[in-house]
Amino acid sequence: MIKVGDTLPATVLMEFSEVEGEGCSIGPNPVDVAKASAGKTIALFALPGAFTPTCSAKHVPGYVENAAAFKAAGVDEIWCVSVNDAFVMGAWARDQKTHGKVRMLADGSAEFAKATGLTLDLTAKGMGLRSNRYSMLVKDGKVVSLNVEGPGKFEVSDADTLLAQAKA
Repeated sequence: MIKVGDTLPATVLMEFSEVEGEGCSIGPNPVDVAKASAGKTIALFALPGAFTPTCSAKHVPGYVENAAAFKAAGVDEIWCVSVNDAFVMGAWARDQKTHGKVRMLADGSAEFAKATGLTLDLTAKGMGLRSNRYSMLVKDGKVVSLNVEGPGKFEVSDADTLLAQAKA
């Protein structure tokens, strides 16, 4: 499992864009994790799935509501990572009103989740291999804090906890 001091895995996530700009075309665009995190402070949180109850009602909204506070604490970007395709993450971004606040990044084949060692097997619930629920503060590609939830829990990966760590 990834730990404090480790570098984020050299993987590619996908991001859906509805408008062209800044080198992005409409539709899914690759996000090279190493390049996208270089020289930045990232508040990254991951969760089991788009449109799922806890993720939609609590996890994403907390980060959206605190986006300005994260910026004030020196965080350059907030990333939400989930094992879904980029089209689903794009639809969820519209639903959650994340534009300009949280980057919704798709880990369609769970490559990032596998590389971090933070997978969650939800095959018995018909969801297959997913990401565990966690948050991490990343500086220049290196993990400086990591908050991994226990099974079925939502206690340490919330926006308030990571924001307090970003301010420390």
